[in-house]
Amino acid sequence: MTTGGHDGPVPEVAVPGHRILDLLDKAIAIQSPLVVRNIARARQRNPDATPAQVIRNLERMYVSALTGTGAAVGGAAAAPGVGTGVALALSAGEALSSLELSALFALSLAEIHGVRIDEIERRRTIVMGIMLGGSGSATITKVAERTGQHWGRQIVAKVPAETLRQINKVLGRHFVTKYGTKQGIVVLGRVAPFGIGAVIGGGANAALAALAVRAGRRAFGPPPTSWP
Repeated sequence: MTTGGHDGPVPEVAVPGHRILDLLDKAIAIQSPLVVRNIARARQRNPDATPAQVIRNLERMYVSALTGTGAAVGGAAAAPGVGTGVALALSAGEALSSLELSALFALSLAEIHGVRIDEIERRRTIVMGIMLGGSGSATITKVAERTGQHWGRQIVAKVPAETLRQINKVLGRHFVTKYGTKQGIVVLGRVAPFGIGAVIGGGANAALAALAVRAGRRAFGPPPTSWP
């Protein structure tokens, strides 16, 4: 058992290379204070942009950044002279970077939609739910025993903390299954020709980013028509 950054004991899951849930909590802790700055950055080119326009900018920024990170690491891992140990180290660093980008994206969406999530459990639910896509939303509504659209507003902001802990236990297992062996992509890039390694890494991250973008739209529904 390990507590780490969690509010209560969480079963320790053996993940090759690193503990993905510990990395998730680290990413959330690092990125949470940067949400307002991230939204301001998305509004720089057009200070009069509507919430819908800013969300579209955030989506583009997220997809571009995550794809670029995957391509860079996949390509570096496949470079001549890079050993498997270095490839795994690159993978661990890229995993944290990907989680940070995803946490910042998900929490920025919540902020724009007016969902205040000061507690760590609510942040975990938002980030894991969005990164897991359809399976995440299905798990959240099932465990919460609630139905309806836009779980990011209807469930995460309203259900008791104990219910969220139960939700996060289930989400955590799914999350580890899906993302815990992500470094395998980089190892695959290690044995692929240099250019193909970059394509593998970038393509995998692009797919994950597209999944999160769609999940974010489902989680919160239509953007507000104006800023608070």
